[in-house]
Amino acid sequence: MTQDRLLQMVISVMISGGYLVSERFSMRPRSFDLIASNGKMTLAIKVVSHIDSVSEDTASDLELVARHLKGSAIIIGERARDAELERGAVYLRYGIYAISVSTLYDYVVEAIPPLIYASPGGLYVAINGDALREQRERRCMSLGDLGHLLGVSRRTISKYESGMGTTLEVAQKIEELFDSGLVQSIDLLQPHGESKERVENPVREVPMSFLEQIGMKLHTLQRAPFQALITFHDHTILTGYGTADRVVRRAALIGNISQVTGTRAMCVLTDYYKQKKIGKTLVIGEERLHHIADGEELIEMIDK
Repeated sequence: MTQDRLLQMVISVMISGGYLVSERFSMRPRSFDLIASNGKMTLAIKVVSHIDSVSEDTASDLELVARHLKGSAIIIGERARDAELERGAVYLRYGIYAISVSTLYDYVVEAIPPLIYASPGGLYVAINGDALREQRERRCMSLGDLGHLLGVSRRTISKYESGMGTTLEVAQKIEELFDSGLVQSIDLLQPHGESKERVENPVREVPMSFLEQIGMKLHTLQRAPFQALITFHDHTILTGYGTADRVVRRAALIGNISQVTGTRAMCVLTDYYKQKKIGKTLVIGEERLHHIADGEELIEMIDK
């Protein structure tokens, strides 16, 4: 499947699931391809044919964008290593969930969460450890008794009850033995427990650090249509930065993404000395920003 076809399928799935989807953009490199929101949840989506092609730097920007949009990051692909992604299975790329477009459809449109996760050695499922312990003790079975029936050690049973995953075969035996659904589904909208806090790029890469003197916080990006996310209290401003020939052409796209995510949009130009609006995006010369008294004044300028 071509990259363009895969991207179009993702857009169709998200729209079918009731999500508003941002415009596509062609800049490279890019940490995400789409932003989608249904008013309750925002997703920063990276679409690739092969999930192993997503670099750590791209994943870092993708996670940073999602976090400051109060949403989740997700990768949609077709293959991992030399095999196609299994439907209903979840993979990890630098702590970010990666799934097939079919799994995305099941989750977004049909409200069927995935149960399986891929890990070195094969496919696994998570067992509800507390429920397993309750079922075992209700039947007066020791760890050794259950381990004997499943063909594993008592220590392994103890690990299952502490949250360790197991193979599909063992999970099926457990559910048949207790006649109960003990496999836990995977919430794709919740960050994975193994994802690490990422180090943000230093502020000096976007020379607007003077905004921090009026109570604003800059989060710089390398692979997004906007060079920074600016946060002020509960406000988020998607911000492009640079010369007019580089940044103005992105103003409409940044404005579109801000509308999808319920944020604000601004383009700061190094060679422009006035201010104007392009759609919902404030286009302003960097020099004019130096005369802003506080963050509230900037918010008011964007909202005019």
